[in-house]
Amino acid sequence: MTEYRRPTFPVEVYHDEQGRPIDYGNRWEGESPPQDTYSRVSNLQRFAPLHLVADALIEWLQTTFEVAVDQAPSAAADLLRLPKDVVRAVRVVPRDPTAAPLTFVLTPFPGVYLHAGVLHDFHLPVCGCDACDDDVLTLAEELEWTVRTVVSGGYSERFDAGRGDWIEFRLEEPEVGMRSGRSRTEDLPEHRVKFARTALPPAGQWSPWPLLPKGEADAIG
Repeated sequence: MTEYRRPTFPVEVYHDEQGRPIDYGNRWEGESPPQDTYSRVSNLQRFAPLHLVADALIEWLQTTFEVAVDQAPSAAADLLRLPKDVVRAVRVVPRDPTAAPLTFVLTPFPGVYLHAGVLHDFHLPVCGCDACDDDVLTLAEELEWTVRTVVSGGYSERFDAGRGDWIEFRLEEPEVGMRSGRSRTEDLPEHRVKFARTALPPAGQWSPWPLLPKGEADAIG
């Protein structure tokens, strides 16, 4: 397998109103953020490296796995909820239909929306306000881990037992980490939920992505 390498990018240092460097990710030191920071979004450019990371991941997927790539603007429609503006959308579909496709949508915020499988979107950052105190290196690691876990077969989507009123996801990489969540199906587009009930793989567990044959991978690399 071709090894993914994070692109190099400078981490800018930003300052608060008193001229002190802002240590994003540790700004509030466990205390509650000031009330006005929930409605303030500053230093947006600190999120710009997420676009570089997304582009590097897309290139890695193309040079490592058997995939089809769609870069048409319409690929952004894979998201459950479209952002107001889109910079670029790229859908990467593994040749194995039991493996989860990924769609990267880059927004001018700047941020990245990642659609995985059929019914889940991951937003990086989720909010971006000053109170959330997002650190771009942590967000980059989260994006990389999510993609790596999906392509390695550690991703599942399942309807809950019974009437299936909830759709649940789980990302798990043994001895590394796990993340899970759920959404009410009534809050999602009806046609997407209907499609998911027949499109999900057995037991909801998505397969690992198929690797390119070694000769093809070497030629591309």
